[in-house]
Parts: sequence; C-alpha cells; structure tokens
Amino acid sequence: MSSELYSAIEYLSEEKGIDREILLEALDAALVSAYKKNFNSKTNVRVELNENDGMKVFARLEVVDEVTDDQTEIALDEAKEMDPSYEVGDVVEHEVTPRDFGRIAAQAAKQVVTQRVREAERGVIYNDFMDRVDDIMTGKVQRKDNRFLYIHLGKIEGKLPLNEIMPNESYDIHDRIKVYVTRVENSGKGPQVFVSRTHPGLLKRLFEMEVPEIYEGIVELRSVAREAGDRSKISVYAENPEIDPVGACVGQRGQRVQTIVDELRGEKIDIVHWSEDPVVYISNALSPSQVIDVLVDEEDQATTVIVPDHQLSLAIGKKGQNARLAAKLTGWKIDIKSESEAREEGLLDEDPDTFDLE
Repeated sequence: MSSELYSAIEYLSEEKGIDREILLEALDAALVSAYKKNFNSKTNVRVELNENDGMKVFARLEVVDEVTDDQTEIALDEAKEMDPSYEVGDVVEHEVTPRDFGRIAAQAAKQVVTQRVREAERGVIYNDFMDRVDDIMTGKVQRKDNRFLYIHLGKIEGKLPLNEIMPNESYDIHDRIKVYVTRVENSGKGPQVFVSRTHPGLLKRLFEMEVPEIYEGIVELRSVAREAGDRSKISVYAENPEIDPVGACVGQRGQRVQTIVDELRGEKIDIVHWSEDPVVYISNALSPSQVIDVLVDEEDQATTVIVPDHQLSLAIGKKGQNARLAAKLTGWKIDIKSESEAREEGLLDEDPDTFDLE
C-alpha cells in the first residue's frame, strides 16, 4: 500500500474520529471482496497491507489427505514438497497477487470502504449520544412533518414528537430550542435520537443547570411531577439544616425559578420541602392550600387530607390538578375532604389548628 493511502487513512481517522484499525480492517475486507469478485475466485485469500511494499494477495489452502476442492485445499504430499513440516489441518499460503490488482482493487474497494466508514461514523455518533440520554441539549429547528419537529444537534437530527411539544409553545424554522434526550436507537438507517419538551426530566435538568446548590449536591431534588406547559411541582431537601432548599431554588427575588419559568413558556412551578414524614410531605405538596390534618393509611399507601372549607377548591385545584400533582409528587393516594365534611364523618373530634408546613 502506498504511503499516500496510509496518509488518507490517518486523515480519515482524525477527521471522522474513527479508530485507525477499524479503517484498516474495512479496507482489508474490501480488498478481499474485490479480489474474489473480479477474479471469480472462491479461494480463501488474505490481503497483506504494507506501507512500503504495497498490497499482496495470498491464497490460503488447507492441508488435507485427499483434495475435494482444489480452490480451498492442497494435498499433504504437495504441501510437504514446499515444507516437510506441514501436517493435515495446517494452512498453506502462496502469493497470487494479480498484475493489475491495484487499479481494480481501488475501484471495487471504494464503495465498501465508504460503507464501512459510514457504519463506523454511525457507531461513533451512537456512542456519543448514548452518553447524552437524560441530558439537555440545545439545537436549532430544521424542519417539520406530520409527526416530528427535527432539531439539528450537531452530528445528527433529534426527533421531537409533536405530542411532546408543550401546548403553550410553537416553533419556526431556525428557532433555537432546549430539548431533553429521552432515548437513542441504533436502527438500519443509523442512530436516531428522540427528544422531548414535556418530559419531567427536562424540568429536573433545568434546575440542576440553574441552581448551583443542586448541581453541587448541597440541595437534593427528590421528586418531580409535571403537567407540561401548565403546572409542575418539585420537592427538594437539604441535609444541612442551615440550608433553605426552597430558597436556593427560588433564588434572590425569584430570579432562578423565573429563568426556568421563562424557558418553559410560563409554566407555573411549585417548590416544596421534601420530608420522610408523609404527613408533613403531603401537607407541603398540597401548597398553596392550607392543611388541617392528614390521616395516613400505610398499608394502602393512601391518605385522607382535611382542609378548611374555604380552601377545598384551592387544595383540589382546577380540574383536580393540584391534588393530582401532589399525588404524583409524593407517591401517595390523596383524598381531600373539607373540614365540615370531615366532622360529619367523625374524622375530626376536636378543633385543631391548621397544620404547620415544614
């Protein structure tokens, strides 16, 4: 092989980020294929690539007692004439390089090498993007069809399903957009990257990006419940009692959370304290409603929450949204009752104060 071809391999390796050995293996396979196709050969061959001596083709024949296929086998007696040490089962090689093989090989190998390079590139892209699953990427809207918005993410297009665009947003071609990578598939057409704007992970990653205390692990984001484009709840916790996890997420004058609200086109975000005590946690999760009491059924992972009469609608929320999000956030079933209803059912014997949120 000429030094020019080796130089080209080195260039491709650096330019495409493909391992040099992968390219050499692809070229080797292409040359074997070219030899068999152009010289109508069924013989097992090996191509030797050498920067100084060029290309050489060697036929490989198995040593046998009786030859049944002279293109793949050689008799033991004949092999011993070449080298007395040969035994049955050994492989004999001899050079069969055609005179004009270089020209033919170059033409025939081009397509095969191109295909292998493309496959290797796809492998590199797949591995790169597999590392980005559950992460946020920024891209530019390229085009749209009746199923997807296609986002340019550098080496590949991300597919954003139209039903995973928030209902309160729309995009034009060339708009820049932050997306959450949900999965990467390696299909026959190459790697496919699927992204979302409605996934709860998008909200989680936005807080990690915007709140240094979360990124550094000082504040933990324990749970996320989201109805994209409308309202979300997150629960946060800090092991250090001197740290206010909710305040860290809100930021000075609400700047941190407002940045995220703006990115999500006005989606409302409730930030509540996480607690291992389900009574406290569920009371916090139903914010901004006040809570009088929480009755816990550990066995069924269910609770009955009692709220002041005038707070019932607020606790339940529009179309049940506040209660639904609180249930998703905490993982508990939540049945909300007004104070007067609870008294009628005998769930409140005394006149307790409103539950203090922690």
